Amino acid sequence: MLVRYLGHSAFHVRGESVSFLIDPFLTGNPKAVGKIDDFDDVDYIFVTHGHGDHIGDTQEIARRSGATVVCNYEISVYLSRSGTRCHAMHIGGSFEFPFGKVKMTPALHGSDIDSPDGMIPGGAAGGFVIEVDGRRLYHSGDTGLTLDMGLLKEEEIEVAMLPIGGNFTMDVEDAAKAANLIRPNHVIPMHYDTFEVIEASPEEFAAAVSGTVDVVIMASGESVEFPLVEVLDQ
Repeated sequence: MLVRYLGHSAFHVRGESVSFLIDPFLTGNPKAVGKIDDFDDVDYIFVTHGHGDHIGDTQEIARRSGATVVCNYEISVYLSRSGTRCHAMHIGGSFEFPFGKVKMTPALHGSDIDSPDGMIPGGAAGGFVIEVDGRRLYHSGDTGLTLDMGLLKEEEIEVAMLPIGGNFTMDVEDAAKAANLIRPNHVIPMHYDTFEVIEASPEEFAAAVSGTVDVVIMASGESVEFPLVEVLDQ
């Protein structure tokens, strides 16, 4: 499972039989690495919620690549109007895709979509547990800390992506508590330093969970292979 960090909360993941994006916010992202046309071969795009810094370039990448967008029902209705192929899910739901099982998890956050017609309802914000090559990846989306995260310990998560920037999501302290509840093999901090209001220290986060969870701090453009952690060239 090869994970590449694209900045903010955006990731590109490759397995033996699948290539997908999570929250592809590239255009307008000062920390972004990569361009829309770099991802013409992705099979799926996972969208955690409707905010612009997460839904991002989903429509254009899906149009160019033919990727299926996995998202909540309300976002699927919105995207389908422009011809985007979607697979709608909702909180607590799971589905067996050709590459593995996907479960949509709760997130404490908003999800309204800033559309050309103004703000429209975007359903409930969520996260995903995604099975890749028999191992599970958890992308929390934007969320606050919740004790429900303790249930994810049973999922035996290989790698978790958790926000640490505060203000809109968990801060360093709460993200450390989340990591200790989930107990993944590895955790990647995300959703920090993109904008001034969410500046945070990933090193401080790593120190807060030291001895319990391995923290992988990734610069935009870096790739890491799991389960063996190997930082590859940008």
